[in-house]
Amino acid sequence: MQPQPPAPVCVRHPDRATGLACTRCGRPACADCLRPAAVGQHCVDCLQQDRRSAPQVRTVAGAPAGTAPRPLVTYALIALNLVIFGITAAQANSVVDNQRSRLFLQWVLYPPAVADGEWWRVLGSGFLHYGPLHLLVNMFALYVVGRDCELVLGRVRYLLVYLVALLGGSAGVMLFSQDSLTAGASGAVYGLFGAVTVVLIRLRQSPNQMLIVIGINVIISLSLPGISLWGHLGGLAAGTLATLGVLFLPQWAGAKSPEAARTIGWVSLAAVGLGALAVIGAAGMSLVA
Repeated sequence: MQPQPPAPVCVRHPDRATGLACTRCGRPACADCLRPAAVGQHCVDCLQQDRRSAPQVRTVAGAPAGTAPRPLVTYALIALNLVIFGITAAQANSVVDNQRSRLFLQWVLYPPAVADGEWWRVLGSGFLHYGPLHLLVNMFALYVVGRDCELVLGRVRYLLVYLVALLGGSAGVMLFSQDSLTAGASGAVYGLFGAVTVVLIRLRQSPNQMLIVIGINVIISLSLPGISLWGHLGGLAAGTLATLGVLFLPQWAGAKSPEAARTIGWVSLAAVGLGALAVIGAAGMSLVA
């Protein structure tokens, strides 16, 4: 029989075997070195690092404010989508037919236009929506899954995962749906579906419910006309890979400190984003050729 690999040991107490790990940096830690967080648990090293880098927030009475951060990035993304929808509706003089607006026509993802140099469409299209129902569905999904993702990943990493997923959705459209006019936050939201699934696995919780949600949405994308299947799948793939890089790659790479774990996470995020941009560029060049 093959010998069993040694159990991981706590980074602060090498004499203690443990099956637990910090949600933030991914390093193994014993129960004495972990503290409960909004989602999961963080090691004392990550908490000390956060205290050193973050300013102390106090209430009017002078006592420390609550430690659970608000999902401000999620709220800001929802607000930005609402504002842009309002602009398109005002320009078109119609809430239902807002796609007739000048801004919509300038930002909607049309691969031949991107190939002609209108690169802003790969990001701008992710903030456009075809009518109020399309907007409502995407913003509700963003509100539901975005809050937990933001609490686990932190605001900056969460925003980057969102943008990388958005680019992944545009890459899928550029490769496989080159004659379409695509708009919506769905690619980024699908990326957050993948991110939540990775988070649940990292927390050693069952991802089955999230996998069912993803499966149902993929079936809907296949069944209903006018839905960008490749935009959804591209966003799902990019968001999942980006979150794997943030939550699992530091552990797989054997990061020895929170700083090293964060660096590996940043590099993996950049790599997935650059990969999506490379696919977009290659697809654009193929359209020009």
